[in-house]
Amino acid sequence: MSDHRSPVAPDVVRLPEYTKTDQEEILGKGDDPFGVASAGLTWLPKEEHFGIRHEGRLVAHTGLLRLPVAIGDTRTEVVGVGGVAVAPGMQGLGLARLVVTAALAHARTMGPQHALLFCRPPLVPLYERLGWQLVDEDVRVEQPEGRLVTMPLRTMVTPLRDDARWVSEPVRLFSLPM
Repeated sequence: MSDHRSPVAPDVVRLPEYTKTDQEEILGKGDDPFGVASAGLTWLPKEEHFGIRHEGRLVAHTGLLRLPVAIGDTRTEVVGVGGVAVAPGMQGLGLARLVVTAALAHARTMGPQHALLFCRPPLVPLYERLGWQLVDEDVRVEQPEGRLVTMPLRTMVTPLRDDARWVSEPVRLFSLPM
């Protein structure tokens, strides 16, 4: 990475796919690139992918997936946001903001009123700066063999419409987490 950074913001592009090789291009090889293996969860792959390339290399990613949920007794859908990654040498340059903002712009076309993500506690301030809010209630997610578990990571939500209001009630994700 050069010390001379371009003053022009990099373009976020829609990726036709996002593979393990792509993830390794951003984060390198490792058993726990997102630092969540200790949660012991099985995760869903995302269906929509957005990335940033720098000098031909993929350096940032965000994925989206539409999912069924219940908030209290109300069944609805959310857009799950996950796989947010920025290459270590590129962190602190606003790439997470760019790629998440572009993904959320697309999420607004998908129908649900809210986007939901799960993150490690040290990342909460980053997402709060991006306009996300903590969900204070328990969030239950499905796991293999029909198990239902309380999400051990922090859950955050952001509206996808100006009039969307999140109700503070327990959340049940009717799928594996994203």
